[in-house]
Amino acid sequence: MENLLKKSHRIIYPILTVFFLLILDKIFHLEPNWLRIALAIALGYSLSPRKKIIQTQTGNRKQLTWIFLKKPIFLD
Repeated sequence: MENLLKKSHRIIYPILTVFFLLILDKIFHLEPNWLRIALAIALGYSLSPRKKIIQTQTGNRKQLTWIFLKKPIFLD
């Protein structure tokens, strides 16, 4: 899982957004397009992985954190 997330963390946000768009359209039948799009973008952004740069004794490292993983993943 960690190896897959290291390679594909950039495409998770668009995949989640499209997934939530389909759920809101097909299951919940949410009618206004702008509301469906806004909710899908907000849910996709809140559930996507975060990448931040932290300072350590050895230098700066890129860290990837995600709500579904307990420990962070270092990209360096």
